[in-house]
Amino acid sequence: MALKQPSRITAPTLRSRKGTSTKISALTAYDFTMARLIDAAGIDVILVGDSLGTVIQGNSTTIPVTMDEMVYHCRCVSRGVERALVVGDLPFMSYQSSVERALESAGRLLKEGNVGAIKLEGGVHMAATIQAIVSVDIPVMGHVGLTPQSYHRMGGNKMQGKGSGDFAGSRDRVLQDALAVEEAGAFALVIEGVPAELAKQITDSLSIPTIGIGSGVGCDGQILVAQDMFGMIPDFSPRFVKRYGEFGAAMVEAVRAYKHEVESGTFPAAEHSVSEGQAVKSFPIGVRARRK
Repeated sequence: MALKQPSRITAPTLRSRKGTSTKISALTAYDFTMARLIDAAGIDVILVGDSLGTVIQGNSTTIPVTMDEMVYHCRCVSRGVERALVVGDLPFMSYQSSVERALESAGRLLKEGNVGAIKLEGGVHMAATIQAIVSVDIPVMGHVGLTPQSYHRMGGNKMQGKGSGDFAGSRDRVLQDALAVEEAGAFALVIEGVPAELAKQITDSLSIPTIGIGSGVGCDGQILVAQDMFGMIPDFSPRFVKRYGEFGAAMVEAVRAYKHEVESGTFPAAEHSVSEGQAVKSFPIGVRARRK
């Protein structure tokens, strides 16, 4: 008996969640293995974030990430996902210089990365770009507040939306940015690093769902970097991250046990060795097919 395939989450699916009691769950992933595990848990959105620059590549910011790298990681993640909406991040300077450049970059993530939507940072100044991308039927998720690609302008990854006035990063400006993103046609909005009260005000003011990170419980959903919630980076534990496991420590212990057994000659044992004439099991057909 064939198993019923899970319903695929789409941009319209997420938009329809606005005003309902079902919050949106989202996590990052950067490779096939992690994406497959997260998708199996029933997560709604998997973001292939340019945060791979810090989490995977070890850079101090997301700025060095290239378009080719984003396409590669989006393609890897998409192969491991059956249900979640895969959203690909547009990296720094792949969309800011011109609308034409932004259209080309967004198209690459769909055509080559096989994502279902793209995400870009910025509000008022990016409204025309968002509108242009949406006009060619590419779903756009916005991102306002603490925007990591603005690292140098902000003087680091600092909370936004705390001052009054119309300057970049002020409370009024973050609200203006959010409204501009919605008006431009985005289907959802990430709100990062702003006071919980402001995030709630923005959420109540928009007709599209908001997904918060470090912005309180008043948003329509939440997103975290998977490696953060898994405790895989021991020396990074900001206030907004809740660790749901300490897998980093568990992995270190597993490697130590492996090292000890290799050095002592207890691994591989007989059951881990192949004798002449024995067949070697391959990957399951479904996994093997997605790895092509």
